[in-house]
Amino acid sequence: MDYRKILIRPLFTEKMSFLEETERKYAFQVEPSANKIQIKQAVEDKFDVKVEKVATMNRKGKAKQMTVRSNGRVIRTSGHQSHWKRAVVTLKEGFNIDLLKGEAQV
Repeated sequence: MDYRKILIRPLFTEKMSFLEETERKYAFQVEPSANKIQIKQAVEDKFDVKVEKVATMNRKGKAKQMTVRSNGRVIRTSGHQSHWKRAVVTLKEGFNIDLLKGEAQV
């Protein structure tokens, strides 16, 4: 499977920034059908690094409510966000990824 179909986007949060610096961990939103072996291979192919460990989490989509005004009437609708999958990848010692530039550094 092509890594462009597995890795959807990197996740940038304050917690993940701390884990990148201290523990060489990087988080990605991945295809929900991808398994740990495919995710490991995709990260290694894209960034040319060695992966030590992959942890995955299935995240449930949140329920959302929306109110819209149209011609003086108020329309209330409800729905939900899609379910998605997160992968936290731990790199081997000596490897690191610059996610803002998309490059690996050894």
